[in-house]
Amino acid sequence: MDERAFKDRTKRFALRVIEFVEALPKSRTADVLGRQLIRSGTSVGANYRAACRGRSTADVISKLNIVEEEADESTYWLELLVESQLVSNAQVADLLREANEIVAMTVASIKTLRRRP
Repeated sequence: MDERAFKDRTKRFALRVIEFVEALPKSRTADVLGRQLIRSGTSVGANYRAACRGRSTADVISKLNIVEEEADESTYWLELLVESQLVSNAQVADLLREANEIVAMTVASIKTLRRRP
């Protein structure tokens, strides 16, 4: 996947997270978990854009590590929403799959960059 496509994909992920959080039940717990999910889910694309502007390979890798962490954190908040019974597995399945795919692609990119001379 090229840079432009991944930028678009991470932005779509952020927009889907926002839409999902807006539809959460109104409760204190859902609000707290939703805010955390919004922060991490929207951070994925923002940090990927920053990685694309990295000044060196080390800088790009550092920023991609943040992308990986934020996408993984998003899975954590989604899992907590399910395990606290605020939403069903079915409601988060697509977002979880997308977050996990973003993590996997980011890890692959980091490994490729580390192998470069």
